[in-house]
Amino acid sequence: MTTVPAYAAPTAKAPLERTTIERREVGEFDVLIDIKYAGICHSDIHQAREGWGEAIFPMVPGHEIAGVVAEAGSGVTRFAVGDRVGVGCMVDSCRECDNCKAGLEQYCTKGAVMTYNGVGKDGQPTYGGYSQKIVVDENYVVGIPEGIGLDEAAPLLCAGITTYSPLRHWNAGPGKKVAVLGMGGLGHMAVKLAHALGAEVTVLSQSLRKREDGLKLGADHYYATADPRTFEELAGTFDLIVSTVSAPLDFGAYLALLRTDGALVNVGAPEEPVSLNLFSLLSGRKTLAGSGIGGIQETQEMLDFCAEHGLGAEIEVISADQINEAYERVLASDVRYRFVIDTATI
Repeated sequence: MTTVPAYAAPTAKAPLERTTIERREVGEFDVLIDIKYAGICHSDIHQAREGWGEAIFPMVPGHEIAGVVAEAGSGVTRFAVGDRVGVGCMVDSCRECDNCKAGLEQYCTKGAVMTYNGVGKDGQPTYGGYSQKIVVDENYVVGIPEGIGLDEAAPLLCAGITTYSPLRHWNAGPGKKVAVLGMGGLGHMAVKLAHALGAEVTVLSQSLRKREDGLKLGADHYYATADPRTFEELAGTFDLIVSTVSAPLDFGAYLALLRTDGALVNVGAPEEPVSLNLFSLLSGRKTLAGSGIGGIQETQEMLDFCAEHGLGAEIEVISADQINEAYERVLASDVRYRFVIDTATI
């Protein structure tokens, strides 16, 4: 066991505070990663405050992890000491179910082991990236290509793959009209990625406050959803809408913006149940769908794509003593567009 500095929520809704945690010894197929940067995802806040249900405390959040390999087990073949690597939302899965075998470990039928607020195969709670080191099986680690700074790469391990996966699955590309609902940590990456994939991109945001940013990041159009005329003007327009918001929506209103056979895909997860009139799906053979993160192979594909196109997250680097303030700013939508912790400050 190795003792590591970390920031943890001691109980639900409590402020995060500095502490120490134990990391397991490096096994045959493990890598020890010196974490350099950890992104703050809205889901960290949901879980630290038990918005998504009962959680495990003390909790060390963080599943947007970028760092450098410090030690590799004797059986490790994919990475060597000094390699730039990342860890996302999961650190293990059953490896035997059809989904795992198909590279869809995020949908492991026995349940993937989450990077934090989970339980490992050893029966111990998992602790995330708000810490200085982590030990992870090499099969759940990805390489961060040269050309992307580790700080702007960290949010790609959740925000990047969470938006890239549905864009690829629903074939966003040339000739397709894609709308991104919400212009935050996930939304700004969805805009960048959809643009790089060749789609015509529209941002749907509550107001026009971030319009200049949206257009600069690759959007072709930008509309305010607070304006009822938006829904009249854009009726029947989109092949795909990716919703990144974690608040309940009027799904009927947004489904009306889809073309026949269009899809509204949710990657944000509201804490409350939502309602739906099924007639809004029947008219136009429309799909209301959800998408989780991505598998390890797809996450690597996403990172390589980002390196090829010069994409990284728009970030504000903070020190660890600013985490609690950052949580409040995320809730107030006061971040452009992702907080990243410099873990040297923990």
